[in-house]
Amino acid sequence: MSHPLITKLEQHGPLSGEEKQVLQQITSQVTTYKAHEEVVPEGSTQSHSSLVLKGFAARHQHLTDGKRQITAFHIPGDFMDLHSFLLKTMEDGVGALTPCTVAAVPHSDLREITKNYPYLTRVLWLTTLIDAAVHRTWIMTLGRMDARNRVAHFLCEMHDRLEAVGLTKDHGYDLRITQQELSDAFGLTGVHVNRILQELRGEGLITSHGKTLIINDWEHLQKEGHYNPDYLHIRQKIERD
Repeated sequence: MSHPLITKLEQHGPLSGEEKQVLQQITSQVTTYKAHEEVVPEGSTQSHSSLVLKGFAARHQHLTDGKRQITAFHIPGDFMDLHSFLLKTMEDGVGALTPCTVAAVPHSDLREITKNYPYLTRVLWLTTLIDAAVHRTWIMTLGRMDARNRVAHFLCEMHDRLEAVGLTKDHGYDLRITQQELSDAFGLTGVHVNRILQELRGEGLITSHGKTLIINDWEHLQKEGHYNPDYLHIRQKIERD
């Protein structure tokens, strides 16, 4: 079975056998979380970084009144908090949205990678830069797009991110995210999110079969979401030397 982190990183260039072995070793400490279980507590100090191997998770922050803002969705192959290697204290937290298998990668192992594997270090660094690019794009969608555009943009983004780790088929993918969770990400009500999804279905842009979402009209959905995938840098190559 393919390793989602290796699959993701090799979009940016082939890894050596030794580099793959290192990644397999440092991600061997695995924990399974139930849906809605906390993975990384808000405000915690971490000695490891968490990598999603299976399932969906979300980064979030809570206001004092309990309201939640989801700031990122994480899929297999994503480090949820690679930046904690240097930042240590987490101002936000991460929770499992579905049953999740998560690898805890000790910061001591990451430190050894930075000492001994410069190419692998650069590729991992790239993933944190791409995370920041996604955050900037989300800010733009929240600030300048209407609700329908935001949802369409997100559906396109999730397709491309899941495709990069081999989790799509014929423009379809499992979207294990509830309408309430989408509303917490987009600053909308669950009713509004439901109405937008119904509109997109009614216009034939998407189809849903259980948790599987199929994009029937990719070009139209891209246009609806003003979607340009360049910010994902999915196939940007990193020079080895």
